[in-house]
Amino acid sequence: MDEMKRQLLLAEGVDVDEAMERFMGNEALMMKFLLRFPQDENFAKLKQAMAQGDTAAAFEAAHTLKGVAGNLSMKTFFRQVSDIVEELRSGNLAEAEAKMPDLETVYVKTLDMLRQLA
Repeated sequence: MDEMKRQLLLAEGVDVDEAMERFMGNEALMMKFLLRFPQDENFAKLKQAMAQGDTAAAFEAAHTLKGVAGNLSMKTFFRQVSDIVEELRSGNLAEAEAKMPDLETVYVKTLDMLRQLA
């Protein structure tokens, strides 16, 4: 992996070494899955469910995002969405909503970084 690509990933909280290990050293496969992340619809589903006050649907979308972020070793995004998952698991929709701006900031930065890599 070239250093520029590695630094971009690291700057947005992707644990490159862990991801490479997960993808058995196959950088092309890792990048293929990372670059698919913007097509995942769960962030939009999470925002919509929050706007509708649907805690169950918000939990489902957030939990799925957490799994995707974990599998892609997106540590910063994973931590942010994990906090929201736990609030929703406890039925604290208002607390989860209060954490959405921070998650959205990380999400937008992650998408920007992935566009640079594409």
